[in-house]
Amino acid sequence: MSQHVGLGTEEPEYELWEPLDPDVAGVFRGISDEDRAYRDRARAFVQDEVRPVIAGIWDRAEYPLHLAKRLGDLDLLRDGIDVPGFPEQSLFAASLATMELARGDGSVATIVGVQGGLALRSIALCGSEAQKERWLAPLARGEELGAFALTEPTHGSDSVSLETRAVRDGDDYVITGHKKWIGSGSVGRIAVVWARGDDGQVQGFLVPQDAPGYRAATIEGKVSLRAIWQARIEFDRVRVPEEAKLPGARSFADTARVLQATRLGVAWAALGQATAAYETAVHYARQRIQFGRPLAASQIVQSRLAEMLSQLTALQTLIVQLTRAEERGELSGPGASLGKYTATRTSRDIARNARDLLGGNGILLEHRVARHFADLESLHTYEGTETVQALIIGRDITGLSAFA
Repeated sequence: MSQHVGLGTEEPEYELWEPLDPDVAGVFRGISDEDRAYRDRARAFVQDEVRPVIAGIWDRAEYPLHLAKRLGDLDLLRDGIDVPGFPEQSLFAASLATMELARGDGSVATIVGVQGGLALRSIALCGSEAQKERWLAPLARGEELGAFALTEPTHGSDSVSLETRAVRDGDDYVITGHKKWIGSGSVGRIAVVWARGDDGQVQGFLVPQDAPGYRAATIEGKVSLRAIWQARIEFDRVRVPEEAKLPGARSFADTARVLQATRLGVAWAALGQATAAYETAVHYARQRIQFGRPLAASQIVQSRLAEMLSQLTALQTLIVQLTRAEERGELSGPGASLGKYTATRTSRDIARNARDLLGGNGILLEHRVARHFADLESLHTYEGTETVQALIIGRDITGLSAFA
């Protein structure tokens, strides 16, 4: 033991994970017992199973497959999709669960976004009855992992221009092309692949990841979302039967339906990470002693915490209102874009402020906020960059398209 113990040179262990439930505007008061049950289940999972291991998993860039399976066991993978044999899960319940999971870790929430929000939703919205019967329940239970293969190496924001082709050959389709940034694309069982058909329209196909010609390599060297794997994929004349085609995926408009439904999920994930950053800052300011008193006793620190709470409250209010509109079937595409645009911009600012408030400790994984600070960079980019969202919103404001 250090001879200086008792002289103030031994740093304490900070307790930074306790939920604070900031809700100044009361937007979460009065939620139903059913919705609250999903939130509480997600929170318990984060506190009991994610918290003890996530810093090491993130640092080592491991894919926590055991946590993905547990999400299925706890019925937290569906993202609000109706699946036969499962209880009803409202959009608000799924959103609260996403917020809580992201509060624990961005990668864990992204697993749900890929599995439920994209892969499972694509099959639910566009699949045949046989495809739904085969895949919905196993994906919802986490027994199989699915991927959503849309983005290409040279087509990210302009994914509507994708070049992967699916050519009819007798009773089969032959898929050729490349994809990039495909979550679970190198560790899953099935991939929803978007490709341009003989008619020039974007179509969807269910492609087994062990199909001949499907070559996936996990992308390494990421500084964000390190606890989920994305892949580069080459489709070298991958042959799939006609029944692999999603009958309801006939154009990019059907792809866009899936993407629009997930944009609010990204906003809720950003809110969860912003909440984690705020909580961490409050706990640290109360426990960190400098100049003989807690940081929280300083005027400048209280001012910064007030700023964070103000931003967080505004974000909560906006996202809850947009989600209620979506539940009523009244949310427009530009409205969803506004939610995503505002959420990631605001959350990045909250996380930046929190990281700075922690000083040197703010860059240590054990102190939580650094992971969120990094992971929010990915949320800010995927499901449509800030610029793309701004152009969607701007087109709605002006009636003029500024897309190049």
